Amino acid sequence: MRKRPVALVAAAAFAYAFLYLPLVIVVVYSFNDSRLNAEWVGFTLDWYRKLFADDDMLLAARNSLLIGVCASLAATVLGTMAGFAMHRWKTRLLPLLVLTPIAIPEILVGVSLLIFFVLLNFTLGLWSVALAHIAFCIGFVAIVVRARMAGMDESLVEAARDCGATPWQAFRHVTLPLIMPGVIAGALMAFTLSIDDFVITFFTAGAGTVTLPLQIYSMIKIAVTPEVNAVSTLLMLVTLMLIVIASRLSPSLLRPEQETAK
Repeated sequence: MRKRPVALVAAAAFAYAFLYLPLVIVVVYSFNDSRLNAEWVGFTLDWYRKLFADDDMLLAARNSLLIGVCASLAATVLGTMAGFAMHRWKTRLLPLLVLTPIAIPEILVGVSLLIFFVLLNFTLGLWSVALAHIAFCIGFVAIVVRARMAGMDESLVEAARDCGATPWQAFRHVTLPLIMPGVIAGALMAFTLSIDDFVITFFTAGAGTVTLPLQIYSMIKIAVTPEVNAVSTLLMLVTLMLIVIASRLSPSLLRPEQETAK
């Protein structure tokens, strides 16, 4: 086996440390027995007990989960349809319409949606946030689904049509099972983007609506306490659980395409 260059190994180690060391610090200091994160004092679970007893934080978590589930479900359905359409019909206008919310800055999306809701006299709240999240998550799902369809064997769909299947039957029994790993990946991406979005939520939430990112932002104005670290740790745990569940439901989701094709 050929040895890897020392510089390459060192660069990879530095990159992984840069990515994951801050996450490890957040998790460790969520158990710190001190209100400040300046130094380690001792181990405690009091911050998690305080977190689950905080009515404002529980309300924000409930709102974020509700918005994330609704946005991911709707964006997955619409994004799958958009990805299928972009793959099947090679038009220039459709990708422009679907992918524009991804390309433009989030602050511009937030301001545009705010103006749109105001013009419609739409009350800002949970529904406005959910609609805004659906709008910018559709493009991400569509990209994943279209990429999955690009590696699909079209002869299988043609064989189903030759056997008498209708277009809907061919999609339901052939295309959809083949692209299901991409659909699941798009749903997870949409949920993750929705639950931690701040900029678009800030403009479309309204005065009486609070989500986890907004609640955390209001808390860190004073100081980053271990309670904030506890919330962040739980969010990371939820994300990891979703990845594990997705890999169980669709084992090929986390495997390279070469291994999947075997």
